[in-house]
Amino acid sequence: MTANLNAQLGSNWKLTLAYDGTDFYGWQVQPNRVTIQGTLADTIESVMGERVLPQGSGRTDAGVHAREQVASFWLQAGIPEANLQRALNRKLPESVRVLSAERINAEFHARHSAKAKTYAYRLWRAEICPPWEARYAWALNWPLETERMQQAARLVVGTHDFSSFAATDPDLAARRAGDNPDNRDDEDRGGNVRTIFESEWQQSGDLLAYRVRGDGFLHHMVRNLVGTFVDVGRRAMEAEELVRILSARNRREAGPTAPARGLFLHRVEY
Repeated sequence: MTANLNAQLGSNWKLTLAYDGTDFYGWQVQPNRVTIQGTLADTIESVMGERVLPQGSGRTDAGVHAREQVASFWLQAGIPEANLQRALNRKLPESVRVLSAERINAEFHARHSAKAKTYAYRLWRAEICPPWEARYAWALNWPLETERMQQAARLVVGTHDFSSFAATDPDLAARRAGDNPDNRDDEDRGGNVRTIFESEWQQSGDLLAYRVRGDGFLHHMVRNLVGTFVDVGRRAMEAEELVRILSARNRREAGPTAPARGLFLHRVEY
């Protein structure tokens, strides 16, 4: 039965993508707005003549970038893997690239099968941010004590309820009521408990970067963490307050939301 169904569906595909999110309203399809998912769906239809809705490993917000986003979808028509990659890259805008295209087992799903994700957030620390960095970093030349930020970052490692770092998602109710449950991201799965495996700051010249690896992330969670760590770095709060903020489970207790332009989905693990 399963074999017959798979034959009818065709092949399950996995795409690995990179994109500059500046000019997109995030990953998820939205009416009358240009999104990564919508652009990819339109391009697949143009190339293959089939309308599909590629499922991403997670939704990136408006202005957020990806070095490695993963999408999966089914196609009935056959095409060599390299040919699909080339054909999509010829049609997609230059701000979106297909790094690889491969057929994969029927059970694979870009979101459901993901085991961990790594995000990176970039701060540009020089007095002047070069134009070629302006779209990809938060230009922040305030005095910051990075050792304090590192101390705060270490305190979120482990399994915690991250409600204090979760923004209210205006699209969540619509998705839960909505048309396609596969569009729900890992922040919809119920509860705000997540496990963070790694959390650290790294300095390289004028670039200060935060890297965080975990089993899932809530809406705006990384950007809210960064905004809070920056508050610690500028002595608006103590690093130890991260423990209290986590326990409070109240978004008002944490720091501000960092701008989207500095955030990258860096890697997805399966």
